Amino acid sequence: MLSSTFCHIPGISEKTEQALWSSGVHSWSCPFPPTEVKLKQSTRNDWSHHIRESISHQENLTPKYFSDKLPSKELWRLYHDFQQVAAFLDIETTGLFGGDITTIALYDGVSIKHYVNGVNLHEFPNDIQNYRLLISYNGKSFDIPFIETYFNIRVPQAHIDLRYPLKSLGLQGGLKGVEKQLGINRDELNDVNGYDAVLLWNEYKKKGDKAVLDTLLAYNIQDTIVLHTLMVHTHNEKIKTTPFAKAYTLRKPELPQIPFKADFNIVRRVRMGSFGY
Repeated sequence: MLSSTFCHIPGISEKTEQALWSSGVHSWSCPFPPTEVKLKQSTRNDWSHHIRESISHQENLTPKYFSDKLPSKELWRLYHDFQQVAAFLDIETTGLFGGDITTIALYDGVSIKHYVNGVNLHEFPNDIQNYRLLISYNGKSFDIPFIETYFNIRVPQAHIDLRYPLKSLGLQGGLKGVEKQLGINRDELNDVNGYDAVLLWNEYKKKGDKAVLDTLLAYNIQDTIVLHTLMVHTHNEKIKTTPFAKAYTLRKPELPQIPFKADFNIVRRVRMGSFGY
């Protein structure tokens, strides 16, 4: 889809991009835009330059070039071409801003990495540099700013926050709500929520029970790997609105097995300890 994208070029709106597609310009291989498509003369003059730059950044796997130029609602287009440098990301914390990060999960479509406060959380700022495209749910408002504040770092990578394209597809609410609308089942983790994650961390810190930490990590990792399913769903639904669905539709991913076992009895226990029910 990226090589059929033109709305990142200065002077080309999404409406003009549609006109280019309708005129038969379907890829960057077009040496110059047709005269029947209304474009500023400066855009016509710089066409070859922008196409060469686009091809170079695509080949060099630099999604940031495109994320800085694309309309925010079109950032989903990055995923198809930059999967190999992408990672899905989710954090758990002790609460709102000003608290601590307790665990982080990263998933690159092949391997899962997890980070625990007091164990290996300090490795995260270095590891995140291995990826050029980050994918989250509500990460624009929460995860990324929290990470930047907590570690005192910048996270400059291209970023797809799935909350927004999913909302445009009629899927609103929190991550778990979106999953339910799509019929995604979490099994033991179906009724676990973000506040439970806070309770699990507090319980783990008090008692050092590995089973409690395993349940928290299972929850955090589930939040992360499901983003792969949601990314592909978003991409495939959005691509249907273009002439390129046949060429670019992605297969539904097979998610990996979570390396930690969740125990819902533990969740019930920490809830009882907190709320008395």
